[in-house]
Amino acid sequence: MGKIDGKRIFDLLFSLSGLILLAPLFFIVAVLIKLDSPGTVFFRQERVGKAFVPFTLYKFRTMTVAPRAAPMITSARDSRVTRVGRVLRALKIDELPQLFNVVKGDMSLVGPRPELEEFVGIFEHEYRRILQVRPGITDFAAIQFKDEEALLAGYDDVEDGYAREILPRKIACYMRYLEERSFFLDLKLILLTMVAIARGQTDRSSET
Repeated sequence: MGKIDGKRIFDLLFSLSGLILLAPLFFIVAVLIKLDSPGTVFFRQERVGKAFVPFTLYKFRTMTVAPRAAPMITSARDSRVTRVGRVLRALKIDELPQLFNVVKGDMSLVGPRPELEEFVGIFEHEYRRILQVRPGITDFAAIQFKDEEALLAGYDDVEDGYAREILPRKIACYMRYLEERSFFLDLKLILLTMVAIARGQTDRSSET
């Protein structure tokens, strides 16, 4: 018998339980997306996974169907984001379908965020180490850059700004996770993510 992977067992138990408990929310979100704009309920995009193996990442669709030449990175001022999409992004609900990726084994609950092939190629040397583990739904970078779209809105060329300034800082967060990773750190990051999302909603409410 092979060695029991405790992280994988935790991922499966947590993600399967989450999908069952969130099934009513998924249904409501699906209906709202279909009523708000034409297109599919889910957004699918190829990302680079562990050992550089590509996989299809799932999110709730938050944008209108875009032409192929549209930017790969989204900023807060992107006009393609739908009305329902803005709410889903603010609450991070659009990320929840990635629980399917966790069940499939493409991702973990906690780990470096999965990236597009174009950007992995720019930092291939760093990603040789980063992609020794499964990408995750959350990590240090996801918490630090929870308002990433607002930061990107300050760049005229969003993709260049992301590759030149944002992604290197995220990579530093990924390296930190690889150095410190443990079961208890994963639990801590999951809790901190929930707190960051809740605090973000409180901050937005106080501004209105």
